Amino acid sequence: MEFKVNCGIWGAMFGVPSIVADNFLKLASGNQIKVLLYLLRCSGKLCSTEEISSNTGVSADETEEAVIFWQQANVLSPQANTGSAGIQSIMPQQTEVKAVQPQPLAKSAPEPMPDHKTNLSGSEIAAIMDGSQDIRELFKIAESILGALKNSQMNSMIWMYDHLGLKKEVIITLISYCASIEKINTAYMEKIASVWAENDINTINAAQDEIQRMNASKEYSAKIAKLFQMQSRPTTKQNEFIQQWKNAGISLDLIRLAYEKTIEQINKLNFNYINKILISWQDSGFKTVQDVEAAESEYKKKRTGVKKNANDPDIEQYESVINKFLY
Repeated sequence: MEFKVNCGIWGAMFGVPSIVADNFLKLASGNQIKVLLYLLRCSGKLCSTEEISSNTGVSADETEEAVIFWQQANVLSPQANTGSAGIQSIMPQQTEVKAVQPQPLAKSAPEPMPDHKTNLSGSEIAAIMDGSQDIRELFKIAESILGALKNSQMNSMIWMYDHLGLKKEVIITLISYCASIEKINTAYMEKIASVWAENDINTINAAQDEIQRMNASKEYSAKIAKLFQMQSRPTTKQNEFIQQWKNAGISLDLIRLAYEKTIEQINKLNFNYINKILISWQDSGFKTVQDVEAAESEYKKKRTGVKKNANDPDIEQYESVINKFLY
């Protein structure tokens, strides 16, 4: 099937950069194309986010994300002095748009970053990108990992970089890790980023070491959940017990024995009960299943032997060690 443009209905016209038709018809979304066409139609006019949204039917958030998309593609240029509400539509003068390095902002004292994460507008984010090569590179690599970035994701990364002080490569390492475990929501990434900043994990080597530690903890937690026949993931409180056992170097065999004794005693899974058993064994110097079994065997011999004095200190000691399992 062939198509022909009806030139008879043409009135006033405006141009569309060739790069858009050549490179972005497949890459850009319908909403991104709508926003671009409206801005090109209004070339030279200062357009607010609300105006663009009203005339295109695209939400305000998606409008700002679309503008940033075209700015990153060098089809639109950010207007440094328009403020948070204004977006200047700039139509390239050349038929073909060549990639150029963004020009630095006019020299002025940089605005201090807020102490807490704020919801930066699309034009504010664009201005930050224009003034920071690190942010531009961060967004470019993050986009290759996560896909087209949302306003909230860009806000989050700027907050990690400017407020938490994490280096660009460390943030990229964090994003790659979260993508590998399919947890890319901003709240999860920000939680990890805050911990890293607090613990001065701010080099690639330190970040990779921390990821290895986190993976090891997850694997250990999964083994415990399987050992305890749990149908769901351990809760935060349960994970605290698990990490405590891991850090103490308690073997899985010893934890399994404590679990079995818990089921025998109270017929249900209770992390606090298991933990008290393990603490009791640790206090008594029992490090292996064999240590516990040997102590129990000795205890039984003393209990079943020839008449013993009820106040025999040995009996009392064994009873305090073996039966010191409280709720």
